[in-house]
Amino acid sequence: MKAVVEDAKFFKSCIDAIVNLVDEGAFRISSTGMHLRTMDPSQIAMVDFLLPASAFSHLEVEGEALVGVSLVDLSKVLARTRGGEKLSIAVDEKASRLLLEFTGESKRSFKLPLLEAGAGLPKEPKISFDVTVVLLGGALKEMLKDAGLLSSHVVLEADGNEFVVEAHGDSGDLRIESKKGGAIKELKAGGRSRAMFPYEYLDDMTRACPDDAEAEISLKNDAPVKISYQVGKAKISYFLAPRVETV
Repeated sequence: MKAVVEDAKFFKSCIDAIVNLVDEGAFRISSTGMHLRTMDPSQIAMVDFLLPASAFSHLEVEGEALVGVSLVDLSKVLARTRGGEKLSIAVDEKASRLLLEFTGESKRSFKLPLLEAGAGLPKEPKISFDVTVVLLGGALKEMLKDAGLLSSHVVLEADGNEFVVEAHGDSGDLRIESKKGGAIKELKAGGRSRAMFPYEYLDDMTRACPDDAEAEISLKNDAPVKISYQVGKAKISYFLAPRVETV
């Protein structure tokens, strides 16, 4: 297997979006691209990542390659990316190593140990969402930052008229109401949906979203939330289980 990304910094931003949530995972690499779907260690969140073949300047693989790797270690290596560098990714099966080669003013090569990869992908949750909200990533992150000042949990609520972010804690309460227009690009609803989620996870999931990219939030009463956005050509979706509110 060999894959080449012309902009190594772009690939770094993709891995940053995953490592925010999970420490290790297995990439399935085929002629269609690179795919990873895995649960976080607590088993309450899932990330689904797809980098299509069109994002690579070269992609060579026989059938399907399953590449398990420490995302933490991979992220550390990618943090050393320099502007204008090209990244080549390959697998040395005999040595059980992932080979990373950066080419720019100089050529730098790293080898990371491969991890044992599980046989199957976790299934994507099948949820009939009642509400879809599309808004700019920068606006969503600012709302969450406000909520994180007051509480470790955030309530997301929406209907066809408005999107609401709430936080309630010992130090105060917050309610943000946003109607369609401006940062809110789209609101589709079959009714009102409301659910509470851990702030830390929402922050991890949205941190890599570009400020000018559109983030899609899918909600259903007291059901997992789905948050999706793109980093360049990479498509990223997260699922997060709710915390049931107590009155």
